[in-house]
Amino acid sequence: MASALESPPPPGPTVGRFPIAGLVRRARRIVGLSQHRMARFAKVAPSTVGRVEAGSLTPSLAVLQRLLGAGGLYLVVVDQEGRIVQPMGDWDDVYDGAGRRYPSHLDTILDPESGEWWGDRYGLARPPETYHRSSADREARRRRSQWEVRVAQHRNVPPPPMVHEYY
Repeated sequence: MASALESPPPPGPTVGRFPIAGLVRRARRIVGLSQHRMARFAKVAPSTVGRVEAGSLTPSLAVLQRLLGAGGLYLVVVDQEGRIVQPMGDWDDVYDGAGRRYPSHLDTILDPESGEWWGDRYGLARPPETYHRSSADREARRRRSQWEVRVAQHRNVPPPPMVHEYY
């Protein structure tokens, strides 16, 4: 049962919890554009602006970007705390010898040392780069890294334990 303080879900299509119609109307209001002028700047039909604002049309991402751009706004990705998430870069060293990209969800290890590669336990030849496959190991490394970065906040807190599982 919803409490009296909770707002009802917005009508029509949304971006996250924000109604697209309201975002487009806000963009128009910010720069004082009519629907016709916004349509001209966004290179869409005036009826498209009207239908998006009415909530009867869900625009493609490209059209939404153009509509918001006409109002001087742009879309960003934020995490749950509202911090902007930067995209991952494309680096030459994130591709293996066959030109395949390493999995994005895994941390790449360049020039692994003995014991850092899961194949070491099987006596396989160590590659010039690899990654940690174990999610427990990745999480432990991530916690340790966060602790090291925020050491001033955790001055009297012992570091989190390292887990060594390589598979």
